[in-house]
Amino acid sequence: MNFELNEEQLMIQQTAREFAETEIAPSTIERDIKAEFPTEIVKKLGELGFMGMMVSPEYGGAGLDTVSYVLALIEISKVDASVGVIMSVNNSLVNFGLEKWGSEYIKKTYLTPLAQGEKLGAFALSEPEAGSDATQQRTMAEKDGKYWVLNGIKNWITNGTSADYYIVMAQTDKEKRHKGITAFLVEKGTPGFEHGVKEDKLGIRSSDTCSLTFTNCRVPEENVIWDVGKGFYFAMNTLNGGRYGIASQAVGIATAAYEKALKYSLERKAFGTEIFNHQAIQFKLSEMATNVEAARLLTLQAAALKDAGKDYIKQASMAKLFASETAVKCALEAIQIHGGYGYVREYLVERYLRDAKITEIYEGTSEIQKIIIAREIMKEIQ
Repeated sequence: MNFELNEEQLMIQQTAREFAETEIAPSTIERDIKAEFPTEIVKKLGELGFMGMMVSPEYGGAGLDTVSYVLALIEISKVDASVGVIMSVNNSLVNFGLEKWGSEYIKKTYLTPLAQGEKLGAFALSEPEAGSDATQQRTMAEKDGKYWVLNGIKNWITNGTSADYYIVMAQTDKEKRHKGITAFLVEKGTPGFEHGVKEDKLGIRSSDTCSLTFTNCRVPEENVIWDVGKGFYFAMNTLNGGRYGIASQAVGIATAAYEKALKYSLERKAFGTEIFNHQAIQFKLSEMATNVEAARLLTLQAAALKDAGKDYIKQASMAKLFASETAVKCALEAIQIHGGYGYVREYLVERYLRDAKITEIYEGTSEIQKIIIAREIMKEIQ
């Protein structure tokens, strides 16, 4: 097994690292406090090709492999997980699904500007009563001539107020339950489509999250993604790809927490020596370093399997489960190592904890990941 990155992958990683340090880092604390969307940063990410990394150049993308995407997303998320999730949603949940299952019309009309970073996308599956159980969609779509008329509510939508295009799951045949769900591409500004106010969140505050409301919203039939009745399968398959994106975000947070804790332990003195020399701190840092590396390798494994055209569902869920839990643990330990300083914004580690927690929840909770992993194990032994 080859663990070496190729020249192109190393270049992508370095480019992302430099961009994060020079363009993202200076405004991170202020944007977190103000819950301010990083509009200019996202625009620059698009200019670098980071908003459509895996999309074919035919549709405006960079045509890069999944490993390169993971490496870039880790570096971005190390500095600001809010920017990381914006980038992840556009690449993993929006572009991926549109390129794989969208019609040629959808690819040319919507995917191309998304991949070029000219437009931003959002993925609308969750509802007030349909979170982990996505089969319980209550947003309805009824056919009316050459249009579908949508009515319902979506919530917890990342990029909700800032997106231009929304992938929306709606029930088109209640009798068929999950086999009657369809995915639609809805443009911002469509009559009958409105977004709510931004949620005031614990973490990833610089990304915007809100609810969406559809009231007799008319969507042309050519904006159906894949086929009528394929929406649930579209969503589940797309989320499989999204999980290595969130795993990458979590690896970035965990890495940042570990590196900050290590640096502080080499500077802070107690009882006549740097606190790194105390075994209690060494044990914490050793566990953090081991878990961060394990999370990184799991995430890269899932990406490499996808690039090889192999089944990566189990590995993506494993990566998401382990990396998200690692991010929370590392952030907690980083605060503990910093002591009182870990509790103030200036030292950054308190934000890592606030940002880390959501990685255990969105795009499939840790509990859902365990169900998926067990299901995939069962397939292997039958």
